[in-house]
Formats: sequence, structure tokens, C-alpha cells
Amino acid sequence: MWFLLNPPCKATIRVQCIEDFDWLSTKYISTLAEQKSSDPRYTSILNHLRFYLPDIFPALNKIVHLDHDIVVQKDLTEIWSVDMKGKVNAAVETCTESEPSYRAMHTFVNFSDPFLEQRFNATVCTWAFGMNLFDLQEWRRRNLTGLYCDYLQLGLERPLWKAGSLPIGWITFYNQTVPLEKRWHMLGLGSNTDLSSDDIENATVLHYDGVMKPWLEIGITKYKGYWTQHLQYDNPYFQQCNINN
Repeated sequence: MWFLLNPPCKATIRVQCIEDFDWLSTKYISTLAEQKSSDPRYTSILNHLRFYLPDIFPALNKIVHLDHDIVVQKDLTEIWSVDMKGKVNAAVETCTESEPSYRAMHTFVNFSDPFLEQRFNATVCTWAFGMNLFDLQEWRRRNLTGLYCDYLQLGLERPLWKAGSLPIGWITFYNQTVPLEKRWHMLGLGSNTDLSSDDIENATVLHYDGVMKPWLEIGITKYKGYWTQHLQYDNPYFQQCNINN
């Protein structure tokens, strides 16, 4: 209904429903529910559907994937020409200790397990979901969705990593990721109160990763404006949503 009332200028909108994905097995859905976490962010099928992008869009060979809690501030056209160097994923790295977005692989992945210790480097650079460029053709060739399913099942048998899609994403796309410039994807607007205003203004995509989403009362006040400026509070459908101004 929203897109019928607010048609995009030069874009085609296709709304899909999970129930229409008859190729998505009920076993997979129940497997997600078995993850030892009460946090729906980690067990939600929506959070893990990103690993099925080649199946969701079988006719596409490349895609820019955006999470629901982002704001696109600038033109994304240029990212389409990023040299993927034969890799599958292009993402902003999160392995600089001095930066707020820092994530260390060993704090999320259990490298005391021989399976992981022998196959992966604990010091390898990590990266972020939220704004990614994926080469779906290369993804299919390497059968990374099948690899993800194998890892997901293995992680249920013994504690290999923390719950959620990020650690298993690092493992699935291991050696298959090229770094993007930081300006493409600004992290931390839903978790860090000390971000640089200049960095925020210069970023192409702002990501409210973390629990302090801009539509919640606990959202970080000084960052809310980047999100609320795009909202139409006078829209009758929007007024039915529980959004904090």
C-alpha cells in the first residue's frame, strides 16, 4: 500500500513474502529456532534470509543489500562499479581497534574448537553486514548457501560461535570479501554516542546497528534527525505506526 501511494520515480518495487518461498524448507526454519538465544534478532528467519539471496533473486547476478535500519544519504550508483576481484562480498571492515565499529573474530568465534582452528585465521579482518555488494553469480558458483547451511547445522551440534548471522557470515564468506571505503557505510548510530558528526555527514549510508533504533524512545537523540527527516508524519498509514518523533 505504501508504494502504491508513494510510487518511486525510476525504481521497480517488488514485495515478497516468506510464505511464497516454497524452496525454503521447514527444517531450516526449525533449525534457526534451535539456536540458543532468546533474542529474536539472532533467531529470526528474516535476519538469516540474506544467505539465500541467490535463490530469492535467481535472475540477478549482482545486488546491493541494505538492512532495514539504515538511511541512504547519497547516491549509491558508484558502488556498482567496485572491483570485486573475483570475490563474493564487498563490505566495510570492522577490524581497526581504535574505531567504535571494531569487532574481533575471536570474540565471536570459538577457535578452541579444532574444526575452526584448522580452517580459519582468528586474526583475519572482520566486516559488517548492513550495506553489502554481492556478486550472486560467483556466490552460486561457490555454493556459499550450501556452505552456510552446513555451518549452521554444525553450530547446533557444538558451540562454534555466538548466536546471530554475523559470526556465521564471517565464516561463510571467509576469503570471499573485499573491503569498501569507510565512507560507504557508517556504523554505530544505534549503539555509540561518540561518533564524529563529520563522518556521519560524509557517509553514503548510515546504519543504526545496535538496540537504540531511531524509532524507539531509547534511540540516541542526536542521531534521530538523520532518520526522522525522511518520515511523513501527516500520512494516515504512517500515523498507525508506533514511531517516536
